[in-house]
Amino acid sequence: MPTPQELLAKAKKPAADALRLHPLYRGKVQMMLKCPVRDRADFAIWYTPGVAAPCRAIVEDPDLVYAHTNRGNTVAIVSDGSRVLGLGNIGPEAGLPVMEGKALLFKYLGGVDAVPLCLRTERPEDIVQAVRLIEPSFGAINLEDIAQPQCFRVLDSLRTTLSIPVWHDDQQGTATVLLAALTNALEVVGKTLDGARLAMVGMGAANVAVYRLLVACCIDAGAVVACDTGGILHRGRGDIEAQQDLYPDKWRVCRESNAEHRTGGIAEALRGADACIAFSGPGPGVILPAWLRAMARDPIVFACANPTPEIWPWEAAAAGARIVATGRSDFPNQVNNSLSFPGLFRGTLDVRARAISDGMALGAARELAACAAERGLSETLILPGMEEPEVAARVAAATGLAAQEEGLAALSASRAALYEGALARIATARRATEVLMGAGVIAVPED
Repeated sequence: MPTPQELLAKAKKPAADALRLHPLYRGKVQMMLKCPVRDRADFAIWYTPGVAAPCRAIVEDPDLVYAHTNRGNTVAIVSDGSRVLGLGNIGPEAGLPVMEGKALLFKYLGGVDAVPLCLRTERPEDIVQAVRLIEPSFGAINLEDIAQPQCFRVLDSLRTTLSIPVWHDDQQGTATVLLAALTNALEVVGKTLDGARLAMVGMGAANVAVYRLLVACCIDAGAVVACDTGGILHRGRGDIEAQQDLYPDKWRVCRESNAEHRTGGIAEALRGADACIAFSGPGPGVILPAWLRAMARDPIVFACANPTPEIWPWEAAAAGARIVATGRSDFPNQVNNSLSFPGLFRGTLDVRARAISDGMALGAARELAACAAERGLSETLILPGMEEPEVAARVAAATGLAAQEEGLAALSASRAALYEGALARIATARRATEVLMGAGVIAVPED
């Protein structure tokens, strides 16, 4: 059994490796050709004079842009760098490694081409205008690492004005994966969603969206006790009421949740809770072991702050937590958006949906939960692994079907067709990486 010191040393290793390897490759993504170039004659097809023909065709029928270009498989990852991981407002340049990492996951896990776009502005109206201007080049927009309340204003504005889907992964992606993980964790300990008592630590973009999706699913809002930096949310939180124009979702939580009218801080919120859902500041020390001992039997702890969880998993386990999950890939039970957005965008693009609804997110969450449940659940296995290609393909199929059922899809396809198509695109992306590594075009680093 590893000691806490050994576990801590292992937890620090990815950061050291990242500092060594990022400069080696000078980034993680690049643009590659997808058509053949055999000789000079091919240039006449792909560029002038041949390219004029598809341009004219698109003028006559704008929808042909999806047939003649890569728009239908291209996503913009848009960020202002104001709320990056657990690092806070580090700016657009420092946020770029994260956005490149996101693009890597889009391609390798979902076969989706993604372009990182870090903007030098934190004004919501500027971000909205920038995205509106680039809309013709993309099939969908992924908003990333934008601080609240700006993130809510940007998402709401773009969803009502753009003709392509807009998704804020820190809100909707997080909520999708959390719902799947919580469903299965409760199953393991013999409890159910509709009877669970939840404590939510941190009420930023992630947990606000988690709350909304959980209530839309089946959770009793009164059984939720949420806590932000000012303490437990309740109707008497005048500080939030005074800013309800800026934080309408948080004020909604004040009005709907906490039927017992609890006050206090995290310790009081956790008392008697079946599960702790934490998306707050990086730890450790945000959640203390003593507080977990006051939770209900077989407590579930989601300590999802990145890069360092609110409490280390071994500390939570020692305090009695039966199931512990974090946002990190080097611990069991990773609750990370990477389980949802590659497949969800794959399915959204494949049916050319004009929006991504809560119904589509719920469909993706149920499919994620089913992927793990079919394999067999345990305390250390409540979610599938993000590296499993069939997971993203199944999420894609579930998402595409939900879009069709809600009348949001421009194209129609069966579950089987969506699944097989997604699986093929994912296999192509992975095979391309393997070929480039095998040929030495992508150098494999020494350990």
